[in-house]
Amino acid sequence: MASVLPETVPKLFTAETLKSAAKQSQKIVLVPHRLRRAIKKFIQEQEKENMKRKVLRLSQSFNEIKGANLLMGDSVSRELVNNPLGSMETSKRWKIKSSYGDIGLKYMDDETVAYVAARMPAVYSACYRVLKEVRRRLPDFSPSRVLDFGSGPGSALWALRENWPHSLERVNLVEPSPAMLRASGSLLQDVKGLPRIQGYDSIQTLRQGVRKSDQEHDLVIASYVLGEIPSVKDRITVARQLWDLTRDVLVLIEPGTPQGSSIIRQMRSHILWMAKRKLRKVENMPNAASKDLMIRSKYGAFVVAPCAHDGPCPLENSEKYCHFVQRLERTSSQRAYKRSRDQPLRGFEDEKFCYVALRRGERPGAAWPLDGMKFETLKERHAKRNPEDLEIDYEDQFKFDTEAEDVPYEEYLSSDASVTETDTPLEEEEEVEQDDQPADLGSGWGRIIFTPLRRGKQITMDVCRSTALDGSQGAFQRVVVTQSKNPTLHHQARRSLWGDLWPF
Repeated sequence: MASVLPETVPKLFTAETLKSAAKQSQKIVLVPHRLRRAIKKFIQEQEKENMKRKVLRLSQSFNEIKGANLLMGDSVSRELVNNPLGSMETSKRWKIKSSYGDIGLKYMDDETVAYVAARMPAVYSACYRVLKEVRRRLPDFSPSRVLDFGSGPGSALWALRENWPHSLERVNLVEPSPAMLRASGSLLQDVKGLPRIQGYDSIQTLRQGVRKSDQEHDLVIASYVLGEIPSVKDRITVARQLWDLTRDVLVLIEPGTPQGSSIIRQMRSHILWMAKRKLRKVENMPNAASKDLMIRSKYGAFVVAPCAHDGPCPLENSEKYCHFVQRLERTSSQRAYKRSRDQPLRGFEDEKFCYVALRRGERPGAAWPLDGMKFETLKERHAKRNPEDLEIDYEDQFKFDTEAEDVPYEEYLSSDASVTETDTPLEEEEEVEQDDQPADLGSGWGRIIFTPLRRGKQITMDVCRSTALDGSQGAFQRVVVTQSKNPTLHHQARRSLWGDLWPF
């Protein structure tokens, strides 16, 4: 339900800019040529015997981690979400010097080579997709100091350079596996214009090696790492440490599985609860200056993406889980070493992932995108048509061009015959690309969860949206758009994909 805004509020969106602002997904990610060359060169310098077996063992280790996550007690997870203070007092771990290196998964040389060959391009694509949306949602955000926790071979670092190639000045990598840090350095060996990069084996080593004034980072990212920590309480510990090192934006990314979605939901809930608790404590101080906006910007927190609100996740008690998918073109190493069951390996793969991006401060109030906009029904639009435009020139219709060349029927078909196997449908028509219109951080943008259903002239979408103007509460809602009632929004809905925004 859109809010009633005063006339002095400028109209931010038009029917033409709505589609550009809502389009946050990407059909396919092409791994940069310099990253492809770096991966190929790195693999050539390593021992390549039994590479397929190494990739298979790496995949089995991930399955073991997934099994360990399934065995975790649901009561512990529920306690951390519903009663964060009680669970914190019970664990007593958030004040103890814990590090990812002591409790997580360490990669040896064989596992590192297999990871670079088989998993790095997919992890890069997911990181690139998430960071690109952060860049679009925050046009004024240009990080200079970045912390990459659980950096691995540097997948997130490559995605950072693609999104903010000029603003990066220093990047701190926290990775307990020496083999991964060596691989990261080897992959960046021939890259020019790099920021200052420093590697650490734990957060404690980072705190000891960096001055206290330089420990806060504009952007902190942890990709595909929290799920490797075999304890919910230790994940909470790490999340608190990462938030303390965040000056502006924190990004968490996990695989698109029920376990990954549960981890992201728990971390999101705990950080928002922690920020609200700290803000409430500071505002209750007797000093009147504590209620200044600067205090709110320092201690507050809100979700940048994918959620349109800061309330509890509407999917928490349902059988569904929040995740997204990104298609990427497979590199030569993936095609060479990934196994296929007696069938040719496809030239692309779909990487499913979950994520959350949080920012310090208070969610800005903004006009809802559809406020003040009036849309014509299909009947009203037809009534305004000029009768002369409806006349048909039958002579031109049946005129044959004898000079035109015959085009084979196969050329009308798509060059990728296997696109029907994907979870994300392709757009029906190609349109001229427009400049990206940023979608503001107000609560008027919902997120399309799962693939929209197209049935004739009716489109059904599952949308996670805000039910409060300040974004404090949210709900999971099914939206039906028909061409007869609103042809303009129907035109946009036909081209909306899983992961796009939807205006309210």
